[in-house]
Amino acid sequence: MSSPKRRIETDMMKLLMSDHEVTLVNDSMQEFFVRFHGPDETPFAGGVWKIHVELQDQYPYKSPSIGFMNKIFHPNIDELSGSVCLDVINQTWSPMFDMVNIFEVFLPQLLRYPNPTDPLNGEAAALLMREPKTYDSKVKEYVARYATKEAADDAFGNAGEEEEEEEEDEEMSDAGSFDEEEEEPTGEMDL
Repeated sequence: MSSPKRRIETDMMKLLMSDHEVTLVNDSMQEFFVRFHGPDETPFAGGVWKIHVELQDQYPYKSPSIGFMNKIFHPNIDELSGSVCLDVINQTWSPMFDMVNIFEVFLPQLLRYPNPTDPLNGEAAALLMREPKTYDSKVKEYVARYATKEAADDAFGNAGEEEEEEEEDEEMSDAGSFDEEEEEPTGEMDL
């Protein structure tokens, strides 16, 4: 059985090698942001969210803490705090899961199959149950207003990370994203 620290390193390497854009906070593998894209063929399609992740010292035996930084309209996600009500993450988390599972399975399933009977956002839950077409329209409206690439970029910039990002840019190699010349460096790498 490996130590929690080793497991965090292994899971982070898997996540960094996936298609997900990851930004570490203070060079810590226990706190980071992931750019998450809404699943295709859902009203969340085309949306881009900045997800804040914190791994407890007891990870993988204790579930990670996950929150949406830019707004999303969903019955199981608190609109103001961005906290996620997801049984797999909260109650039924298992050390067999890793960070890639969260971003490739759990969160996409949560957005595809919301559970209005266990809401954190009562308005979204009621609308989904009573008027599903209106719910879909409101989700799409939120995606257009709050989950654009620019909104996610703003969420990355507004978290007080500017100084940290500059330091990360100096420390990181030039293996970052292809569009580095077009935009100011953000300290994020696409791996």
